[in-house]
Amino acid sequence: MFDDFYGLKGRPFQLTPDPAFYFESLTHRKALSYLNYGLAQGEGFVVITGEVGAGKSTLVAHLMSKIDPARLTAAQVVTSKLDGEEIVHVVAQAFGLMIEGHDKATALGGIEGFLHEEARAGRRCLLIVDESQNLSIEALEELRMLSNFQLGSHPLLQTLLLGQPEFRDTLQTSDRLEQLRQRVIAAHHLDAMEPTEVQPYIEHRMKCVGWEGNPAFDQRVFAEIYTATGGVPRRINQIVNRLLLLGAVDERTRIDGAMLSMVLGELAHDGSLSLIRPATRPAPAAPAEPLMAAAPAAAEPHAPAALPDMQPLGPIQAELAERDAQIAELQQAVIELANGGAAGDPASGAAVEALQERLATLESRLIEQDRTIRHTLTMIIEWIEGDDSRRAA
Repeated sequence: MFDDFYGLKGRPFQLTPDPAFYFESLTHRKALSYLNYGLAQGEGFVVITGEVGAGKSTLVAHLMSKIDPARLTAAQVVTSKLDGEEIVHVVAQAFGLMIEGHDKATALGGIEGFLHEEARAGRRCLLIVDESQNLSIEALEELRMLSNFQLGSHPLLQTLLLGQPEFRDTLQTSDRLEQLRQRVIAAHHLDAMEPTEVQPYIEHRMKCVGWEGNPAFDQRVFAEIYTATGGVPRRINQIVNRLLLLGAVDERTRIDGAMLSMVLGELAHDGSLSLIRPATRPAPAAPAEPLMAAAPAAAEPHAPAALPDMQPLGPIQAELAERDAQIAELQQAVIELANGGAAGDPASGAAVEALQERLATLESRLIEQDRTIRHTLTMIIEWIEGDDSRRAA
């Protein structure tokens, strides 16, 4: 509906993964570097984890769209709760194999024969396992056993494991997965987008379907969307999709904060608000055994150790994003005021007066925003200076 009203060639915020809409945020760029490194090794396991809706499947779809099928045969499995024997049969089906009988030995023999044929034809094989947190320990062990298939010294199968954060915890802490941990050659956890990435993300997806500025978005809307979604792409898609629908119904050419408040209220009323609650980023825990046997050269520098119980950057970044949005709105009001004054038309006096009132309101908001940021920074400084160990850190 709204795509016709706004003259768009498609739906820019569909919830299903589509590599055509891939947006390379900072965390996706890092993940892609690890994926490329891992695939270049041609063996072992690559692990990508992230919150629901963080963009894991879209990232992999983007990667697969750039791989030559004449050189690599990929199969994808989206898992439910499978045991060891079931995962073997599912893998065989994913590679298009028809296994006579239902015993595991026959399925394993069929998979090994297929992998040998692909290797002789000059093709590598990649198995992509989505929703890996659903797999039992036994199923994960069967996947590790599949990685043992070789042609001479050449490994025949590489596996990419995608999962939610609990899968990373399982992989790091289970005593029964030590051998699998030793075969993980690259791993990355997809974080949510930063506050400054929300506007480029939304505009990127809009431009993919021919957006030329209709509808326009108030600057403050982007900061408020970040606050409502925590920067998780699927949550952003959910909100903006509803915003565009509301805009089309009301025949609006500009998306503003009042419309966003209405959409958030509707989502809360119909029970969808739980899907768009702000993401909470857990404090870094003491590392278990490392998931990566090797790392891409200069792919990601080591970060300094995080201060315990102290995560001030997220709130400050949100405040700064809000302030920047208000500054942009203030600048737009100044331009409109100047244009209204330059016209010299007495009939425009009421419009100029309205713009002056808007300007005064925005200036007041900006002053309050700066006061809030200063107060936040002051509390952080006092917190640090109140303890010798924190001050040393």
